[in-house]
Amino acid sequence: MRPDFRVVAAIALIGAFATSGQAKTLTFCTDGIPEGFDPAPYTTAVTFDASAQTLYDRLVAFASGTTKVVPSLAESWDVSADGLEYTFHLRQGVKFQTTADFTPSRDFNADDVVFSFSRQMDDHNPYFGYAGGQWPYFDGMSMPQLIKSIDKVDDATVKFTLNLPQASFLADLAMDFGSIVSKEYADKVRAAGHPEYLDQKPVGTGPFQLVGYDQNTAIHYKANPDYWGGKPEIDDLDFLIVPDGGVRWQKLKAGQCQVMADPRPGDIAAMKADDSVNVMQQARMDVAYLAYNTTQAPFDNPDVRRALNMAIDKQAIIDAVYNGAAMVAKNPIPPTMWSYNAAVADDPYDPDTAKSMLDKAGVSKLKMKVWAMPVARSYNPDARHMAEMIKADLAKIGVDVEVVTYEWGEYLKRSSAKDRDGAVLFGWTGDNGDPDSFIAPLLGCDAVGVSNRAEWCDKAFNDLIVKASTLQNMDERGKLYEQAQVLFKQAAPWATIAHTLATVVASKTVEDYVMDPLGHHNFARVDLAEPAAAAGSGASGASDSNGGSASASTGSGSSN
Repeated sequence: MRPDFRVVAAIALIGAFATSGQAKTLTFCTDGIPEGFDPAPYTTAVTFDASAQTLYDRLVAFASGTTKVVPSLAESWDVSADGLEYTFHLRQGVKFQTTADFTPSRDFNADDVVFSFSRQMDDHNPYFGYAGGQWPYFDGMSMPQLIKSIDKVDDATVKFTLNLPQASFLADLAMDFGSIVSKEYADKVRAAGHPEYLDQKPVGTGPFQLVGYDQNTAIHYKANPDYWGGKPEIDDLDFLIVPDGGVRWQKLKAGQCQVMADPRPGDIAAMKADDSVNVMQQARMDVAYLAYNTTQAPFDNPDVRRALNMAIDKQAIIDAVYNGAAMVAKNPIPPTMWSYNAAVADDPYDPDTAKSMLDKAGVSKLKMKVWAMPVARSYNPDARHMAEMIKADLAKIGVDVEVVTYEWGEYLKRSSAKDRDGAVLFGWTGDNGDPDSFIAPLLGCDAVGVSNRAEWCDKAFNDLIVKASTLQNMDERGKLYEQAQVLFKQAAPWATIAHTLATVVASKTVEDYVMDPLGHHNFARVDLAEPAAAAGSGASGASDSNGGSASASTGSGSSN
């Protein structure tokens, strides 16, 4: 569901604040349109930046620049000895945002926590079906099967009871789908006949609140003066929607935005040579892949899928599409993640053997579709180019490829369908640093028809990842995930393509921006220096992945 509303005339607001000289306004050039402003029904990083990272908080959070779980709306928690009960002690005095449509009558409490999760698992909850009835992360990570109950102990205490131990449960709750929404506000807008306002006119406890959205153009936020973590240093935050990376760079140079992410790979060298900006880089926790529909012949045959994989020249794709700012992927999880199985052998680029394998499988004159995303993403900056390269590679073994695409909202919807015709280019950025956040939503049986775009359900593989998710010992878990990666490679539901290098570019007026290993963009603690002072001092202001100063000319962080 894509919002088709205007809260206020955002562009007029942006102009007023930018020229007033009385407020600090930071503009972030983002690359896409949010699907909505309630994070739980959606899956894209663009949506999470525009919602979870600005408007909301979760029970627990990841410490800035890390995947370490720290307190947030829950000040502390207790875990039972058997790992089945998590009791959260809630922070007191937390205010929900006051907007033109809503003035809260009470502070955040346990009712909001119970509602935020029960709406995703209880089909009797009046909000269960309000956003199309799909909760992709919650369902894809098997949360309905994991969580036995969520109970309010008192206003300041909530207890989650699990059906089995889940080692990554705390990290899971720090993910965007765990954002806490106001039950009081949800009840009010539903009583008024507008439950969709929970998504379209959001109310959270986060550092910023939404005051304007001009569809396809800009989003405007203002600092939440009552934020429990302290009012942000900037007064106003604007998201300028600019899909093209080259245009984002031009707008940054022109001063129309101060921060941008995911530049065109070919522009990075020029950026590093520009002493007016900081170029920050670090290894990204992501994967780009081509998912076959494994339920349809001949793609239900793993030998056919492996043959196609061997015909794709992935290094050529790295060189041409990523301009070298990536590495060839062989596993579904990146090498920056624990339990990565380095011993797995990748499919070699070998068109002759690929052709022989197709012949042996009785496949000739194969025609297939390759779906190309209509937008640039951090894990795939040019899906159309990639698709055309794959088409040319497969033509060499006698496969006739038709490259197709759809508008982004349609692409997301259609590519999940079980009866989808064709192999789809897609990707994923990690959400919590745990292998389960990649493997379960992308390849688990519960995610078929939702976020498992290969429509692949393998019992042996699924049993391994389910068992791994119940163990507390990381070494034991790691061994199971390593075995799962072997089975994945043998079955080849995907052609694994690339893991990328994250790049964020910021004006030197930007201070205290910290790169997020999970790919989020959070501005709660970012500040803006006076332009003259920044120019005089030459200070970078921005932070690298270790929280240090990023070099304007050479960047920082480690390369894949």
